Amino acid sequence: MTAVQDAPEAQKEIGRDRRRKEDQRLITGRTRWTDNITLPGMLHLAMVRSPFAHARINGIDTAEAAAATNVVAVLTGADLGETQGACINAWPITPEQVTPPHLPMPSDRVAFAGEIVAVVVARTAAEARDAAELVDVDYEELPAVVGLKNAIKDEVLAHPDLGTNKSAFWRFDSEEAGTGGNVDAAIEKARVDGVVIEREYRQQRLIPAFMEPRSVVVDPTGEQVTIWSATQIPHILRFALAATTGVPESKIRVIAPDVGGGFGGKLQQTPEEMIAFAVGRRLGKPVKYTETRSESLVSGHHGRDQWQKLTLSAEKDGTVTGFKVELLADLGAYVAIVGGGVPVLGAFMFNAIYKFPAYQFNCQTVLTNTTWTDAYRGAGRPEATFGVERMMDELAAEVGVDPMEIRKQNWITHEEFPFTTVAGLEYDSGNYEAATARAMEMFGYDELRAEQKRRRDAGDTVQLGLGISTFTEMCGLAPSRVLGSLDYGAGGWEHASVRMLATGTVEVVTGASSHGQGHETAFSQIVADRLGVPFENVEVLHGDTQIAHKGLDTYGSRSLVVGGEALVRAADKVIEKARPFAAHILEASEDDLKFHEGRFQVVGTDQGIGLTEVATAAFAAHNLPDGAEPSIDAEATFDPVNFNYPHGTHLCAMEVDTETGAVKMRKYVCCDDIGNIVNPLIVAGQMHGGLVQGIAQALWEEAVHDDAGTLVSGSFVDYLLPTAADTLSFEIDHTTTPATTNSLGTKGVGEAGTIASTPAVVNAVVDAVRHLGVTDVQMPCTPERVWTAINAPGRGHDGGPATQEAAMPHFDPDAEPGPSSTEGAGA
Repeated sequence: MTAVQDAPEAQKEIGRDRRRKEDQRLITGRTRWTDNITLPGMLHLAMVRSPFAHARINGIDTAEAAAATNVVAVLTGADLGETQGACINAWPITPEQVTPPHLPMPSDRVAFAGEIVAVVVARTAAEARDAAELVDVDYEELPAVVGLKNAIKDEVLAHPDLGTNKSAFWRFDSEEAGTGGNVDAAIEKARVDGVVIEREYRQQRLIPAFMEPRSVVVDPTGEQVTIWSATQIPHILRFALAATTGVPESKIRVIAPDVGGGFGGKLQQTPEEMIAFAVGRRLGKPVKYTETRSESLVSGHHGRDQWQKLTLSAEKDGTVTGFKVELLADLGAYVAIVGGGVPVLGAFMFNAIYKFPAYQFNCQTVLTNTTWTDAYRGAGRPEATFGVERMMDELAAEVGVDPMEIRKQNWITHEEFPFTTVAGLEYDSGNYEAATARAMEMFGYDELRAEQKRRRDAGDTVQLGLGISTFTEMCGLAPSRVLGSLDYGAGGWEHASVRMLATGTVEVVTGASSHGQGHETAFSQIVADRLGVPFENVEVLHGDTQIAHKGLDTYGSRSLVVGGEALVRAADKVIEKARPFAAHILEASEDDLKFHEGRFQVVGTDQGIGLTEVATAAFAAHNLPDGAEPSIDAEATFDPVNFNYPHGTHLCAMEVDTETGAVKMRKYVCCDDIGNIVNPLIVAGQMHGGLVQGIAQALWEEAVHDDAGTLVSGSFVDYLLPTAADTLSFEIDHTTTPATTNSLGTKGVGEAGTIASTPAVVNAVVDAVRHLGVTDVQMPCTPERVWTAINAPGRGHDGGPATQEAAMPHFDPDAEPGPSSTEGAGA
């Protein structure tokens, strides 16, 4: 007799390598970029930008430009007036924050080089650009303040009418918050009978260099004003337009079509969007603006730009006892949409994976006459991770142990989860030991340490350094109550709906807006598994405020862990709405129905009906329960109660030529824990891209302004972006501890590679030459800076590159415009 075996369960989509649905149109050029959009009668815009970082506008002569061929109009800030709206700051970190008004096109004074002073409207983009050169602006140049340590002196003011460059002072203190002890007492005690490490680190200014430049098209000719924009935040942009221009929100439709990368650089309500909106409405014709690459570099917001003064105390054996952070953060000329809050995100991550008994974070934000700063991939968490991981290496060197051992000695063990940190966050899950063990195995850590010793003993000119970054981050930017406690201007929920079509296919609508992450593929996999429908039969709609009428968009690694969970809940509602329909059709009790792999089955029988058949029956409405609404569509809004916390161990081997300062990456491996994985192929892409961005900060990228405030790294000749030829093949792997904050058990991955890789690389560079007396190399670690660090008298923190500027001052909170703050404690 042959045994009867159960049929194998259908292959699950979640966990499966799926090529992205989006790629077919992206790689064949059948894309929907904003710049591809052409409308009948469309006009083109060119922006006239200030060459000065700080200047008074005494007059603007537009006559010659207005008379140029095919020019329709030349408009100034005075011409547009209140119709241009204003750029908003959605995150005032203290009630007393000093926030200069930010008009898209000022009429009296410019505050950074690249600020828009006039707009030319012409029949073609080339004619608009040519005419823009004919606009004659009478500038009276004013003194400009450039650099954090200059700004805090208040000797030259970025905005003279404000009377100060200091925008806000924000503090978190573990003793005041009830999450730990007194950090000053811990430090003073360690000065007597322990170890105190004091360092200053520079987080250089970076530019989010996405592949697709920013672009905007405005069509005011219908019942609504429709705006297409290369943006990460269509819903937030719609709100900002309505809130500042007086146009009813219901009369504005914002569409983010295919968006070619963002990295935070398109998380903005831009002056260009506001100007295009105002010009289109004024002229009653469609208009388009697409920036040049040089415009993108000078006027798209920048990221990072901090000085960090860090003090770590420990017992003599290396057990940490306290950590004090003092930051100066450059906001640039204006307080951007979330710019002031970016350093505050780092406040909760400087303690990282370590059990600090006492902690204090102090941040002073300042205004300068430079391009404004805001979120850049990781937003506050890379800066924090860099600081603490560099300090752990310094502590290891001070007490004479391997840098990995000092981490193991101080980190949270897997048995201690959930763990409430000294910064007040509850880490729900993690296993740092497992991820580290796997990374060290992949890396060949012991063998490379042995090779390093051989090279040192032999006095080789090319030395080997090993860098470690054991990191965690808070992502899934969401919990509305936490964001509210931090005075953030919006919530953190996400919305989704699932529509069952009569022909058996499924439409998924999400408020999360993709700019390269693979949402259409991953969300299709989730819904396909949940509803038991084919992956190919799921269509994901997003990025249009008229289709996805509710949403809070994409940033902070929130799409999957917040938006994905909203989809799960909407799909579950579909199943529950379909259950009484299926019971009625099958003439069975709802309690006797089991839903499995897309079918309702009457338990103990062969009777059943597929979910898509129920959808067809609901559409026909011929045989439904009395009083039933003929639809099984559903929607859901998810607002999590906590962030989620991916983590990992990244290991880097760097070779450093001690004669020339040249650096070369020998090996890079990482093992990350991002919870359950929906699509490993997409995760690998996110990791590789993130790693390159973090490594680029360590080795190549830096936005530099001269003393007059001119961006001297305003092209890719001077702003160095790596190519595939500049990097190597990374080895990546993962361990899994599911998140407990969503039913999928997923954690964010979009920023992990960037957050972890920068300190791993710098730690490796410093480790290669530490025996020569070097304790720091300021980023980017160019050959010149490495050579100077090796050869400078006193070396490192005694006079090397890290101290090229004056020492960072201690903060005096009583002298700042805003009081010290512990808001967000217990988040």
